[in-house]
Amino acid sequence: MVALPASAGAATLFGSGSSAEQPILNVLFRAYNRLHHNVRFNYLPDGGNAGVQDVQAGRRLFAVNTRPPLPSDSGTTYFKLFLDGLCVAVNPGNGVSDLNVTTAKNIFTGVATNWSQVPGSNLSTTIDPIGRNSSAGSYTFFQQAILGGKTQSSNVQQETSDGLVANAVSKDPNAIGYVGLAHTGKGSGVKTVTLNGVACNQANIKNESYPMFRYIWGVLPSNNPSRAVEKFFDWVRTSKPAGQIINRAGAVAAFNKH
Repeated sequence: MVALPASAGAATLFGSGSSAEQPILNVLFRAYNRLHHNVRFNYLPDGGNAGVQDVQAGRRLFAVNTRPPLPSDSGTTYFKLFLDGLCVAVNPGNGVSDLNVTTAKNIFTGVATNWSQVPGSNLSTTIDPIGRNSSAGSYTFFQQAILGGKTQSSNVQQETSDGLVANAVSKDPNAIGYVGLAHTGKGSGVKTVTLNGVACNQANIKNESYPMFRYIWGVLPSNNPSRAVEKFFDWVRTSKPAGQIINRAGAVAAFNKH
């Protein structure tokens, strides 16, 4: 959203971070603005890790990240907002329907490079893995949850947003990628696979049985945080309307009143 001219008492809250959560955030921003006409949002989807650096440097009032806090996030405070899942997605033409965590790790660390090495696939072609770049919280989360702390192999095509990952997977019969749940619905052009036999869906994310369930975090500077952003985060976390928006937009409300 482009910042509009300020009126008396109006505030534009500048944030940055996760592109994976941008579809959910955009709906939340619009709904909050309808309730509080004097509050507008300007959000830069530059990746969760980059967003935290923006907050640390004072470039933005808040960030949204898809991974838990790390020691490198000094000077920031994290707040759990809602739940999401990082889904493994393939082209719909691929016969594979389930991966175990070890196979997923082998694909993205370059150990498995041909689909003939993957049970259930009907292909015998070179695997084209697609992931996020290091500015993304999703990259760090995937590194921790699946890769055992290792970095992605050099054959992984790195994209700057989940939307670009989904688009690339949809166009490449040999591709596999990882994207947030909101990027896997109708019209996404990708097929999600189960991980260790558990589907990436809202029910399994809510009960935390899906291996790559994750909390989405709001990030503020520890010193002099914006009270206006704190109020927005509280609304996202606790209000019934926000919970309904989160669920409809493709994530999972975790704390909201029913």
